Amino acid sequence: MEKQEKIKILYVDDEINNLTGFKASFRMNYNIMIAVNATDAMQHLSSHPDIRVIFCDQRMPGKTGVQFFEEIRSRYPKPIRILLTGYTDIDSVIDSINLGNVFRYVKKPWADDDILGAINEANKFYVSNSLLAVKNEELQRAYNELDKFSYSVTHDMRGPLLSVLGAIDAAQHMDDITEIRKMLLMMQDSVKNLDDFIQSIHDYYNLNRGELEIKEIDFNELVEEQIKIFNFTYLVSDVRFNTNIIQKEIFRGDVLSIKLILNNLLSNAFKYQRKDNPNKTVDLNILVENGHAVIDVIDNGVGIAESYLGDIFNMFFRASTQEVGSGFGLYNVKAAVTKLNGKITVDSEINKGTHFKVLVQNK
Repeated sequence: MEKQEKIKILYVDDEINNLTGFKASFRMNYNIMIAVNATDAMQHLSSHPDIRVIFCDQRMPGKTGVQFFEEIRSRYPKPIRILLTGYTDIDSVIDSINLGNVFRYVKKPWADDDILGAINEANKFYVSNSLLAVKNEELQRAYNELDKFSYSVTHDMRGPLLSVLGAIDAAQHMDDITEIRKMLLMMQDSVKNLDDFIQSIHDYYNLNRGELEIKEIDFNELVEEQIKIFNFTYLVSDVRFNTNIIQKEIFRGDVLSIKLILNNLLSNAFKYQRKDNPNKTVDLNILVENGHAVIDVIDNGVGIAESYLGDIFNMFFRASTQEVGSGFGLYNVKAAVTKLNGKITVDSEINKGTHFKVLVQNK
């Protein structure tokens, strides 16, 4: 069984004998760090951000324990603060609670049981606060995504429907078959955009709710499937689609997640080509060896501005207005890669093209 790491405790006191005695008493059960002044204490806190509990003597030259706690409160909010005081001045105790946000105080000279009890309670409080902070971050993320989702549903679902209704209304007053066909094409594009958005929502739901289904993956079969899916696209768009698959070993992973990654990256590569480029290309390279798969999707399309590269994986973000998209695609790709404990990087240059690299570990 793996040995549990000792929790880190910092004790600040200007009396060397107290520091020595404290460390000798509790070093077997805890990782004890000692400091004779606030400067040394700050160095420990800077070097060890995982310190959980800080004991500090109230009476120190130049700065009281309460003043020290007040000073570090905003910079190091996580450690639980405990004041050691050799006198029972109620004003000092009130200050320690109000100014230094002190968890509790222990009288000096202290008894081992008092210190152990304080550490135990402080550690429980630290763990609870840490878990609460994680949950708050997750909740805030969920709220942010819900806000974006609400806006996008209105925009990306209602927009195409209004376009279809507008085209139907216009077509009712037309007799020219050519004009009617134009309206039908507009309706077709709107319905396709709506279908893409609904499919992206479906992928999003599967990624967040579904469990991984690990099985052997033949990347040659997956790529053949992608070639069939995009066959019409690259023929009509006059894009040269090059594939190179080298699979040197058996690979196990979640097929649906890998398919989602390939489909979305290739879809973007074909969609965001430069219309005036006579030599449009999309390259798909896959190398499976040494326990992982590396997937490279490279195009010579419109590219992505450097200022946008940090945002392209955010929900509903669109870096280009050349084509209408849901803004879900790369968000889902990132979610799939994360679910597989993989990594994704992107290099891009405006009017030169984009290179996505995905690394996924063999399961």
